[in-house]
Amino acid sequence: MPTGIIINVLSVFIGGIVGGLAGEKLNEKFKREINMIFGACSLAMGIYAIAPMKYMPAVIFSVVVGTGFGLVIHLGDKINKGAMLMQRPIAKLIPNEKIMMSQEEFINTLVTVIVLFCASGTGIYGSLDSGMTEDSSVLIAKSILDFFTAAIFACNLGYVVSVVAIPQFVIFFALFLMAKFIFPLTTPDMILDFKACGGILMLATGFRMIKVKMFPTADMIPAMVLIMPISWAWVNWILPLL
Repeated sequence: MPTGIIINVLSVFIGGIVGGLAGEKLNEKFKREINMIFGACSLAMGIYAIAPMKYMPAVIFSVVVGTGFGLVIHLGDKINKGAMLMQRPIAKLIPNEKIMMSQEEFINTLVTVIVLFCASGTGIYGSLDSGMTEDSSVLIAKSILDFFTAAIFACNLGYVVSVVAIPQFVIFFALFLMAKFIFPLTTPDMILDFKACGGILMLATGFRMIKVKMFPTADMIPAMVLIMPISWAWVNWILPLL
């Protein structure tokens, strides 16, 4: 049962509605400073996930190689283009005449929202982790942040933010189902390293949210694919030689 995914999707959907109703009642100072708190929470989630890491060299190697691969194939740019295609029918589905921003600014902000909720490292990690271990704690913690984040964005973009929950569910549920086939091939140590790799992505996301450094989090996503086979190879091929 994808409990964590359902909770996460509902948090975005309801948060978008609440933000749409709130409109301009929240001032810019509140929006800016509450986002700093969201970033701090993401950092805390990352530290918590990294702490039980089993094989640090395998995790570091995966993050470096995975991010390098993402940068070479311009994965971040491709995700942004995909989000642009997704936002067009969403914007037509729920138009909002009260938006006080230019069309270009509206589209750019909505693309950011789609990438944030549908293609974040935390969401991908949480969905796979939920499918493999039936532990929804990451997604539930993420849901708390997503509810308020969706509400803040919806104050400017309107109810269209709540519709982002639809592609989010499709993507996360597909990852959840894939994880069921992956889990029998894993070991407890591989799962710990997988969580640690996801934790590094959460740290990068947190630093982006508090605007300390704009890490290429979308380009870091391939690390989540590489970590478990690299962790396995480290145990079975590298360690025996040391």
